Amino acid sequence: MQGRRGRIKEKPHDLKKAMASLIFYCRKELMVIGVALVLAAAGALLNIFGPRQISRITDLITAGLSSRIDMNAIGRVGVLLIVLYGTGAFCTFLQHYIMAGFNQHLAKRMRQDIVEKINRLPLSYFNFHEYGDVLSRVTNDVDTISSSLSNSLASMVSSAAQFLGCLVMMLITNWTMAGTSVFSTFFALMVMLMIMGRSQKYFVARQQSLGELNGYIEEMYTGHDVIRTVNGDEKVKAEFARRNQAMRNANMMSQFLGGLMMPLMNFIGNFGYVAVCVVGAVLAMNGMITFGVITAFMIYVRQFQSPVQQIGQAMSNLQSAAAAAERVFDFLNEPEMEKEQAKQSSLDAVRGEVEFSHIRFAYPDKPEETIIHDFSVHVKPGQKVAIVGPTGAGKTTLVNLLMRFYEPTGGEIRIDGSPIQKLTREAVHSLFGMVLQDTWLFEGTVRENLLYNTTGVTEENMKKACKACGIHSFIKALPNGYDTVLSENTTISAGQKQLMTIARAMIQNSPMLILDEATSSVDTRTEVLTQRAMDALTEKRTSFVIAHRLSTIRNADIILVIRDGDIVEQGSHEELLRKGGFYAELYNSQFEEAA
Repeated sequence: MQGRRGRIKEKPHDLKKAMASLIFYCRKELMVIGVALVLAAAGALLNIFGPRQISRITDLITAGLSSRIDMNAIGRVGVLLIVLYGTGAFCTFLQHYIMAGFNQHLAKRMRQDIVEKINRLPLSYFNFHEYGDVLSRVTNDVDTISSSLSNSLASMVSSAAQFLGCLVMMLITNWTMAGTSVFSTFFALMVMLMIMGRSQKYFVARQQSLGELNGYIEEMYTGHDVIRTVNGDEKVKAEFARRNQAMRNANMMSQFLGGLMMPLMNFIGNFGYVAVCVVGAVLAMNGMITFGVITAFMIYVRQFQSPVQQIGQAMSNLQSAAAAAERVFDFLNEPEMEKEQAKQSSLDAVRGEVEFSHIRFAYPDKPEETIIHDFSVHVKPGQKVAIVGPTGAGKTTLVNLLMRFYEPTGGEIRIDGSPIQKLTREAVHSLFGMVLQDTWLFEGTVRENLLYNTTGVTEENMKKACKACGIHSFIKALPNGYDTVLSENTTISAGQKQLMTIARAMIQNSPMLILDEATSSVDTRTEVLTQRAMDALTEKRTSFVIAHRLSTIRNADIILVIRDGDIVEQGSHEELLRKGGFYAELYNSQFEEAA
């Protein structure tokens, strides 16, 4: 499938729609979010009443300079300030605690939904999306959403409450000085909106380029040995440098424009601060306001313009969240495989009769290019069927259709007379043990790898399978035998890995088998041993063997020779050699090449 991976046409970006989807996704937590936002607003509003009380203290001190300062009155105002600021701090603390819990719960639920979504996607999805890009959506994009929302929502609400509260208090205190502050703040808002409009596309590009870079790195490190072998280092470096530069450009512009808001807001805030001081001094000299009013306004100006800066920063974070959310919800909204609740979930007393009836197939992305034209064959229970043919003939495609990884364009596949389209995919998968050319072992003990998703297996049967595959002695020689943890530090050859996957299939004891180049990574001596084990494994089981080494399938009951999606020959090994056709050419050419 790796060779078929391509690129799909990019969808137009709509961050507003992405944010709407994110809000809808969080609908179950809206009450929790609402409580947190109310607390954020309450904390901000309680802090707004402080400057007016400070103004009272200033006036009390100013009035007492010519006589005696009323310390009792100042004490009462001081206690009130402690209560106001203390309560505001508690509300803010509680809001942060609630939002931290919400963000982590959201991230956990998103990751869980993405992982479950992967199992519901058709195999064709991964033909067009790099695995690293999918991984980036699970990790980077979800983390971006969580971290960006962490303080943005509450910050915006508290800032808006503080902004409106300060405006009301300033207008009550003195409308002339309030107008001076509003004018400078309005100018700051215009600058912020202009920067946001310019920076939005760079936040989208940053998340997209990050996913593409991760996908490229994943593919290149997977094929690192091949790259070194064919001296492709320079080409890989050049492509990596190009993608890295694209990410650098997107990151630089998004961070530059996002970071530009704060210094601009500070500059405009200082300008407004100076303007208020000058206007206040003129009004005080004319006896229109007291010195306490100027003191209060100096605090109000900071509190009034600070929300603009915070809103600007919060909007920058929300843009990052929206760009990441768009990628996550694009993935979650991908078309899934059809629901199968109404289908048969199992077959009773499986005999292993398989029939392909006039199968036709074309990949969904290229329906005009038919891969399999008209494939029909009837396999009796217990027969060993070998599928041979040149590369690209459609051998692995037949197995993918049999396992329902893809659905045929036309025709029908039946197992024991039941069309597999009427069986659930899980029911079909449970009928087969598979050994693929690409081995898969995970970080865990040898025992855990051998018994993966298989229960009720005795120690004796596990070791019996390993002895049949010739790896029991190798496993016993490991530091902890069957309890040795397989990791990057454990030295295991490609052939030993493949033998372990063969042993895993023997342990599963499925009624039918699919062997796709199961001995391609073993040496000649090991192949003889493995072949005996495979013969024992396939005995009395319907098995499908895809092989390029034709010497390994000479004992097959039926050999299907496929060319360009059609069966051109079929029969036993001896029958096909006597015909002297395409199979004979393939068989003899392998010995000529070996010679």
